Amino acid sequence: MAATTPSSLAPPAVPMELHAGNRDRLVAALRGHLSASGRPPRGLVLLQGGEEQTRYCTDHLELFRQESYFAYLFGVREPGFYGAIDIASGQSILFAPRLPADYAVWMGEIKHLSYFRDAYKVDVVFYVDEITQVVQDRFGDHGKPLLFLLHGKNTDSGNFSKPASFEGMEKFDTDLSTLHPILTECRVIKSDLELAVIQYANDISSEAHIEVMRQARPGMKEYQLESIFLHHAYMYGGCRHCSYTCICATGDNSAVLHYGHAAAPNDRTLNDGDMALMDMGAEYHFYGSDITCSYPINGKFSSSQIVIYNAVLKAHNDVISHMRPGVNYLDMHKLAERAILESLKKEQILQGDVDDMMAQRLGAVFMPHGLGHLLGIDTHDPGGYPEGLERPKEPGLSSLRTTRELKEGMVITVEPGCYFIDTLLTKARNDPISSKFFNWQEIEKYKSFGGVRIESDVYVTAQGCQNLTNCPRETWEIEAVMAGAPWPLRPSTSPAAAAESGV
Repeated sequence: MAATTPSSLAPPAVPMELHAGNRDRLVAALRGHLSASGRPPRGLVLLQGGEEQTRYCTDHLELFRQESYFAYLFGVREPGFYGAIDIASGQSILFAPRLPADYAVWMGEIKHLSYFRDAYKVDVVFYVDEITQVVQDRFGDHGKPLLFLLHGKNTDSGNFSKPASFEGMEKFDTDLSTLHPILTECRVIKSDLELAVIQYANDISSEAHIEVMRQARPGMKEYQLESIFLHHAYMYGGCRHCSYTCICATGDNSAVLHYGHAAAPNDRTLNDGDMALMDMGAEYHFYGSDITCSYPINGKFSSSQIVIYNAVLKAHNDVISHMRPGVNYLDMHKLAERAILESLKKEQILQGDVDDMMAQRLGAVFMPHGLGHLLGIDTHDPGGYPEGLERPKEPGLSSLRTTRELKEGMVITVEPGCYFIDTLLTKARNDPISSKFFNWQEIEKYKSFGGVRIESDVYVTAQGCQNLTNCPRETWEIEAVMAGAPWPLRPSTSPAAAAESGV
């Protein structure tokens, strides 16, 4: 196995002005909404941060990661906090847990409230057990203070956010409907400071993917590839958390869309001739990345691997070239489907009219998932289906995590794929209309192929978009890097030169 390549990156300091800016944007949005609704621009946004969790009934504490909305507004990494923002003045308040004296023995220094005020750049800090008194004393001039609480549905999970609760809450008026859609929409558009952190997460994750690519060999285990990624992202990037469970799929496992879970734990042995589908992304200061690279384990694409890989790459590149504000993401999904179907027809895997295939929803046979999703503090960042936007019901399209029009400032993934999934192919074969589009003799050759996915994280700009991910994508680039060439490739490196040199 090759020695680990030292990174050119260093974990950056993240200014707390990032979260102060997030609070400012929320206050401005709330003031605008309340004014337009004929309501006074008063009240207190109150969020409850995450709590540490033990493993079932034991005293083993799982590694804490902050609740995402709370992280967005305050950047607090410790558990047990509450945070408030006064809509009228914009003043920010943190409420820290009052820790027992023996915390200093077992867990470390008990920090003064002034530490949290300075570290998180808020106006003032109190203890959690002082919430009721502080709110009454500071915000009771106009009668009973109104608390805007976070309560709303996540359209990806179907779960609801947890509104803050504390002893004495019945003394205040509460609003459970206003905050969630407005705060969620704030998260959809990224600031320059947020973008810089997402870019760093992409940079270290791209670098880690390349390290995996270089070290992959037949005979290894999938979990060893996962380990290389996690090590590089943490060792050199300071990324203690991953954005999601790593998907390290090889061979026919690459047709399992969310492989890598507890029942399929990245434990297959890599075989010569396998395709690998590596879907992994590091998280830094709450903000994530989501990158997928697909390549042959032995470093050389076979003819059949080139066919499927290039079909997906064309879809990936076509979508990115069309992305700009005002473009609908449902149309981008269909563009990716069409590119893949056209490529498969060109290779005589499919036959017939591509328009008819699209009408029959054949794209969903090969790409049953959506083209992509919003990305930020969560891998599947919220805001994909704001109120009034309905999720499509057709096969494939129903899996789209958003069908919004693109806006400047969005960060969204582009992740087309082409998979040979027995369940879906059998269903298509048994359908008299769908079946006629398939060259089943050719399909049989790909029965154990698995799948290919290519995923990049893309920032929507005023005129188009910017790809934040920096991994080898062309087949010849991948082969060169797997053979030891540096990345980015030197300008003198070309497909022909790479082939001639064996690099």
